Amino acid sequence: MLPDAGRAWRVFATGLSFALFGVGGMLLRIAVFPSLSLFVRAPAVRRRAARAVVRLSFRAFVGIMRTLGVLRYQVHGLDKLDRDGQLILANHPTLIDTVFLIAFVRNADCIVKGTLSNNPFMRGPIRAAGYICNDRGPELVEDCIASLRAGGNLIIFPEGTRTPPGGAATLKRGAANVAVRGRRAVTPVVIRCDPPTLGKGDKWWHVPPRQAQFHIEVKDDIAVDVFLANDVPEVVAARRLTDYLQQFFMKEGQQHA
Repeated sequence: MLPDAGRAWRVFATGLSFALFGVGGMLLRIAVFPSLSLFVRAPAVRRRAARAVVRLSFRAFVGIMRTLGVLRYQVHGLDKLDRDGQLILANHPTLIDTVFLIAFVRNADCIVKGTLSNNPFMRGPIRAAGYICNDRGPELVEDCIASLRAGGNLIIFPEGTRTPPGGAATLKRGAANVAVRGRRAVTPVVIRCDPPTLGKGDKWWHVPPRQAQFHIEVKDDIAVDVFLANDVPEVVAARRLTDYLQQFFMKEGQQHA
């Protein structure tokens, strides 16, 4: 296939993939999740079942993108995510990072924009899976800690949005507050995409000149005890942990630049 033809195909395949994603979200909302509500009465069991459905759907989505030649991916250290109640923090280079992580994490919870809860394609999965909306104000951190204590594997992008072009990301302190106040170790995940695609400000049809390669690496846990040593206030510990994570993700990005 000629280079221009290959790129044109990937533009078409990307559009098709996202169209299927939207259709799938509508089908889940209209057919699947109402059935769960009808046959599964216990809220906690129903929420976990809904998350399993979303996980399988997202796994199918990334599988479709791979089959169509839009991207390739490798996941390293996946066994480190085979636990309950994990706080998973990741960098955020592309639009589909959340999809990738939820596709490979059991009982995954995440923080979503409040506006998405009214999106016709997304509100079904968001409500059924009980994902946390970011419009909860001061209660947001407590919602996150409650999710972890209930056994959910909470995925947070400390940047709060996709990494800007050039990779100069600034981490917000919310994720560290969850770790410190909830006394939870952090499981860091480093996501790389080469060549870059679906980044901040990119349109979906701005495909790179060659197939995107995603590398997802689960790193060893980062304990929070050291940041709480000597009975320092939680606000200080959260600031120290944020600074540490800032340097950690910057170092990981530089090593593979």
